[in-house]
Amino acid sequence: MPWYLEYYLWLLLISAAVFGLERLAPRSRTQEILRPGFVQDLFWMIFNLQYVSWMLAIVAVHVVEWLNRAFFHVGLPHPDSLKLISTWPLWAQFIVFFLLKDFLEWIIHRALHRFPWLWRFHKLHHSVEVLDWAATFRSHWFELIIYKVLIYLPLVVLGVEPVVIFWILIVSLLINELSHANLNVEWGIFRYVINSPRFHAWHHDVELHGKHGQNYGVNLVLWDWIFGTAHWPSAQAAPQQLGLGEGTSYPRGIWARLWEPFFPRLRRRPETAAEIQPPPPSGPSR
Repeated sequence: MPWYLEYYLWLLLISAAVFGLERLAPRSRTQEILRPGFVQDLFWMIFNLQYVSWMLAIVAVHVVEWLNRAFFHVGLPHPDSLKLISTWPLWAQFIVFFLLKDFLEWIIHRALHRFPWLWRFHKLHHSVEVLDWAATFRSHWFELIIYKVLIYLPLVVLGVEPVVIFWILIVSLLINELSHANLNVEWGIFRYVINSPRFHAWHHDVELHGKHGQNYGVNLVLWDWIFGTAHWPSAQAAPQQLGLGEGTSYPRGIWARLWEPFFPRLRRRPETAAEIQPPPPSGPSR
């Protein structure tokens, strides 16, 4: 079976399993299955996996070609000829690349919150107001490109085996779906290492608990504890409201959300009646 069909099979199995867990032990028992935005999140899942993945593959080919030419002109070996850990055991390759990949993702994720022009793309993911397994996939296609392109160079230099990359993708998918799921889970003694639904819910809190947010960990949360960006007041506490907040103007349609980060000035806030009416006189007329 081709690898991409195996990935879709694992996607189906993992999504079905997490969905089942949400029915057995939900964090919020009043949460509807077809909550607002659920169908749109299915669109993002299909669009990002089916179409953006092919676009990323094309971009990756051109990036490698550009890097090979650039390194050749300065007299350095090609990045794809180094393959620093290609002779290591598969389990060692898995550990090294999983840790490196996750740390890079933590850095990128933090940058998505710190820099306004990057936040415009990441804002789509934070428009989720109700978390469940499907909310995992609400991401802008350009954000995915930022992640994959910046992580691809270490992948090429390390020379990680394709089978290792595949299983890292599967493990990451499982942790990501669980951390967004409607579950009340914290992983016990591993709560300071692996992302969990309780921990990640605070990342989607409307209220910021740091200058640019909190809990940036994607698969592993140890980076947040190490660098002081973790927020977890107590095991039983939970954020009161998720999303961007009631005062934030953000489109709800798919098409508008696709292009809004590139043309934010084209979307203007509708005028209110108070803005249309002329101001009242400041004093009695004379």
